[in-house]
Amino acid sequence: MLPTHLPDPELFLPGTGEPALRWGLIGPGWIAGKFVGAAHAHTAQRFTAVASRSLGRASSFAAAHGIENALDSYEALVAHPEVDVVYVATPQSQHLELGLLAIAAGKHVLIEKPLALTADEAQQLADAARAAGVLAMEAMWSRYLPQTSVVRQLLDDGALGTVDQVHADHGQAIPADPQHRLYRPELGGGALLDLGIYPLQFDSMVLGAPTAVTAVGGMTETGVDAFSTLVLSHGKDAQSTVTTTMLTNTPTRASISGSVARVEFESFFYTPSSFRLLANNPNDPTGGTSLEFTDTSGLRLFAALSWEATALARFVGEGRTESPLHTLDETVSILATIDSAKAQLDDAHGTRSTGVDSTHGVTVDA
Repeated sequence: MLPTHLPDPELFLPGTGEPALRWGLIGPGWIAGKFVGAAHAHTAQRFTAVASRSLGRASSFAAAHGIENALDSYEALVAHPEVDVVYVATPQSQHLELGLLAIAAGKHVLIEKPLALTADEAQQLADAARAAGVLAMEAMWSRYLPQTSVVRQLLDDGALGTVDQVHADHGQAIPADPQHRLYRPELGGGALLDLGIYPLQFDSMVLGAPTAVTAVGGMTETGVDAFSTLVLSHGKDAQSTVTTTMLTNTPTRASISGSVARVEFESFFYTPSSFRLLANNPNDPTGGTSLEFTDTSGLRLFAALSWEATALARFVGEGRTESPLHTLDETVSILATIDSAKAQLDDAHGTRSTGVDSTHGVTVDA
């Protein structure tokens, strides 16, 4: 039986007791511009410094976003007295080094997804942050969206019954350029770390860590994963399917199926989106077979990055050293799943030069 109405989302609204932190940025690229713009427009958080290896690039970014200090040294930024929290938005190959740099300077740190290249690297960051008593958090903005709050409450209330299956998909047509960061193994390229992490974190939020991972897929000529399908076992009674690709655009939808009801997200499920809660029984005695959630906050697309900025500030104000909605242990676990999948794909690529590996079923390029 469906509930008569959906729960209200628990929102990370600005001005609800969180401290107004001073932020420093390392890596003034595209996503950094979106995040800084959202934070300045929709939160009480302010960026006071930006650092790049190129002072000209840092200065241009600072001028465009009203940031007072432009620096050409990462060390100078993490040591700056007017920086409380460091946002690391460089390629993921630098996340471990720069995250540790910020933590060693006693700064809180928000690191773009993925937190690191591997579960082992992520564990190093978690251990360092805990030892230093500072907050470390992966910039997984999906966890702080209004829709996620509602789904989490539905799961906690048992509105779906026993969850049996999760399906989630994310594919984007990335230009087939060997110089593109996703095609470069030395920068941590590949579909799984950059795109697949969204459906994987969705599955983890619903069902937790998988008990077994089976991966099939293919590699690019540059040696990174191009596409894959992961079948995740969650004990003997639940199973998930996660697909990702950087060769084509896909519907990028997600669903959660339970014994009582299911949730179906519209396209781009990891961004501000709508979903439907549908009863398994079409003759539901409540008189309705579905309920629909629509985000009415007005924060669309990347403006919604602001939710995670306020969330981090609230967690800091509460004295936390990690996000209760996306813990460091869970972040490490998700990267362990990616490690397992990548190992299967790499193994198939290394043991067979063309065709389909009969063990793993992975199509690889010659």
